[in-house]
Amino acid sequence: MSSENPESQIVGDDHEFVVPTKCIKTSGKMADWEKSEAYCEYLGFILALNEAVKGKALNAECPQGEAVKKTVIMLDTFDQWLTEIPPTEQPQRFGNKSFREWFKRLQGLGEEELKKVLPENLYRASQELFQYLLEGFGNPTRIDYGTGHEMAFIMFLCCMFKIGAYKLDDKVAVVNKVFNRYLELVRRLQLVYRMEPAGSHGVWSLDDYQFVPFIWGSSQLVGHPRIEPRHFVDPGIMESFKNHFMFLGSIEFISKVKVGPFAEHSNQLWNISAVSSWSKVNAGLIKMYKAEVLAKFPVIQHVLFGSLLTTKPAPLGSKPGSRGTRFPAPKPPLVTP
Repeated sequence: MSSENPESQIVGDDHEFVVPTKCIKTSGKMADWEKSEAYCEYLGFILALNEAVKGKALNAECPQGEAVKKTVIMLDTFDQWLTEIPPTEQPQRFGNKSFREWFKRLQGLGEEELKKVLPENLYRASQELFQYLLEGFGNPTRIDYGTGHEMAFIMFLCCMFKIGAYKLDDKVAVVNKVFNRYLELVRRLQLVYRMEPAGSHGVWSLDDYQFVPFIWGSSQLVGHPRIEPRHFVDPGIMESFKNHFMFLGSIEFISKVKVGPFAEHSNQLWNISAVSSWSKVNAGLIKMYKAEVLAKFPVIQHVLFGSLLTTKPAPLGSKPGSRGTRFPAPKPPLVTP
């Protein structure tokens, strides 16, 4: 393990990868999750990337390593499969069974596509990383998708940093290129296969399917000279900037798929428009994510743990995003030890 990089663990040649499994099987085990290395590193990862994209639009210039570019190509391939497997005609309005065919192809061919992303010396990591990737696209039995699946994909991204496939200066590109491409794909899956929202709280949830785009997307808007929180419900602003800022792209997608007044079908988001600054919106969304996603057993029971994200207790005194974690939010600025 490299001691030169405080944000990622470069695995040694003797590192033993494993197929990750679900470990939080009862609500009584939630305390194990909240004290675990996985929780500390996952939340620290969210915070580190949140800081990295602060004030940076989706089209901002940023370094892109080879693995980042290849991940986008992999997602393009998965998208092409969707084109090749159209929805079947069926009486049920939701849950098109063709999604199971698409998912079956992902199960069968996805790990080989992942190996095309990884450097040859990290092919052996594919068995562990692929399970997070697979889990990131929804459930083929229920034909649903929700924040737990989004979380699995972000864990995949976190693991890509931990094994050294992604580099330190890839952080902005991982959000603006990789995660944004993932969003485009899962939105298409949701629409084409009419996927059910997993665990939706209806009008009182932030969104039926996603959460993290609102966190990272609000960070992108911090300090914007023109767009304030009160502007995001303006159709003109939404249309003009939907391809520049993840938050506005998410709002535009909701407005496209839901009917009726925005304040009625997305009350929680409507309330955000009254907050005075994007910094406050961002801080509030992180707090909400911790309470409404990371502290909820129905989500965490599906989290996968392996050799990279473990249930081992985090070192005493370490907090997510602190200097003691591998993914510190860079405040104060990072220094190389």
